[in-house]
Amino acid sequence: MLFRFTSLGVAAGLLVAMWGLNATRRTDARAWVRPIGTPRGPVKILNFYASVGLLQAGEKALLCYGVENAKSVKISPALENVYPSMNHCVEVGPAQTTHYTILAEGYDGRVAIESFTLPVANLPPPPARGVRFAGSELTG
Repeated sequence: MLFRFTSLGVAAGLLVAMWGLNATRRTDARAWVRPIGTPRGPVKILNFYASVGLLQAGEKALLCYGVENAKSVKISPALENVYPSMNHCVEVGPAQTTHYTILAEGYDGRVAIESFTLPVANLPPPPARGVRFAGSELTG
């Protein structure tokens, strides 16, 4: 009888141990630790803008942003080299007017969103003018 009780107790103990190990393997994506030195508080978008108010087709501009208390940052349409920073710029060159949206997620799971539209003008090229060089006329 003692043998049966011991086997049953060992089996129950193994089941509890396996359940405990399985529970520790699960990770909660919402459990983030705020880096040392970062201020406490909700996520904030400090700024989000383009370096120009109007872009000519074929030209490039800087799209700049700053966030505070963010564990992740995404900009749509998708851009490379985007990460949480208090002051960061990336180069953009849209072919047409584009609406940009930034989404910053905080350590507490809250999000902050801002957006703006960068207009792109498709102006015709300027007319060619004659240029004089040493008495001759060239067009260019």
